[in-house]
Amino acid sequence: MSAENLAGKWTRKCGRTLFDSITCVVFLFLDFLDAVLCVVFKLVDEFFEGNACTPCYCGKAGDKNGENKETEMLSESLYGRKYMLRNMGFLGFARKWRIYRKKKDDRDGSVNEGLMVNRWSDCGCQSCVSWMKKEYDQKLHVVVKNLPQVGRGDEAAENVIFLHGFLSSSSFWTEIIFNNLSESVKDHYRLFAVDLLGFGRSPKPNDCMYTLLDHVERIDKSVISPFHLNSFHLVAHSMGCLIALALAAKYPKLVKSVTLVAPPYLPCAKDGATTSLMALNTFAGKTLWPPLAFGKSVMSWYEHVGRCFCVLFCRNHRIWEMILKLFTLRRELNFMEVDLTRHTHHSAWHNMHNVICGAAKLMDKYLEILNKSRSVKVCIIHGDHDMEVPLDCSNNMKMKFPELVELNMIENVDHTSVILGRVREFAKSLQHIWASS
Repeated sequence: MSAENLAGKWTRKCGRTLFDSITCVVFLFLDFLDAVLCVVFKLVDEFFEGNACTPCYCGKAGDKNGENKETEMLSESLYGRKYMLRNMGFLGFARKWRIYRKKKDDRDGSVNEGLMVNRWSDCGCQSCVSWMKKEYDQKLHVVVKNLPQVGRGDEAAENVIFLHGFLSSSSFWTEIIFNNLSESVKDHYRLFAVDLLGFGRSPKPNDCMYTLLDHVERIDKSVISPFHLNSFHLVAHSMGCLIALALAAKYPKLVKSVTLVAPPYLPCAKDGATTSLMALNTFAGKTLWPPLAFGKSVMSWYEHVGRCFCVLFCRNHRIWEMILKLFTLRRELNFMEVDLTRHTHHSAWHNMHNVICGAAKLMDKYLEILNKSRSVKVCIIHGDHDMEVPLDCSNNMKMKFPELVELNMIENVDHTSVILGRVREFAKSLQHIWASS
């Protein structure tokens, strides 16, 4: 090996070691900061909310109370996240404080069960709390392009349910795809765009753990049952793909096709806990670069640091929207800019862990159901430059279920531009999938 190559190799190794050392120090500080904020938020929550505080997940798996259907559906990543300071005394104080408060609540008989309140750290504007009104029936917000009857005798229109991704809303579909479908499609299909639980104008209750089954049940209650759907197509992006597969597995005889855009899929390990933790490290691993990945890792690993961000930005989203309008001189903001902060920390946290991470261990079971049905077509669309969801996710699904899955890899597009950068092409591909199903 030449001296030049040896020097280059040594430089890269030193640079990597330095980067890893800085990463370790940064996340060690975040471990400590999250423990401090755990105590701070408990004190502040008690001051503002009394005993109606929602518990956090700073304890270990053994701290869960009982084993019921609700706790079984919780993701192992909620309690299994490893902290470098997990067993040190200060972190233990936060756990002891929670145990002390629980014992005191039990003695006083003041535990608040199922009370639906708007947390002091969440936004209280009319749009964000409209679902709390007494007349509201807790169904999801659904945008319907309603065409109950079409020009083919008495035959009803075909139905399509659109499910958005993480930190998004139904606007992702209504503002982009609905207007780019051909007239023939508009005349033959009834379109439903759903605000998933916790996002957009749908409910964000604090007493819900936001498991995958909660999403499926709400969609059933808000779309399938009230509109008497006897068959439908599913179109989903990112996080919505997992919900779409769960919904399709529940109704394999009703679903005609499932279109998945960048599905966050991982082959299920023998141990479900391993799969959930692997999903957390795959989709939100601890890293300092790039900045977007660092932000995602902080929000996914550190519950209380992430809540600080939501207090600053999500709780005051109207102020930030006003500031953004002033700086950009625009009267209306892009829907993606608005959706980014119109949620609660509670909803974002549970959807990240209980849906994206927790559902990873269930996907193979759902795909097996669809594979055995032999009546459902699953089509995957994935950009080859996607930095959010690795290409291996789609490739692994195709390799494991070759007869069920049709994979369409799109060149030179990323996680967002696979749709936004080619809207007409994407709309045409949907029309082709629906027509051939």
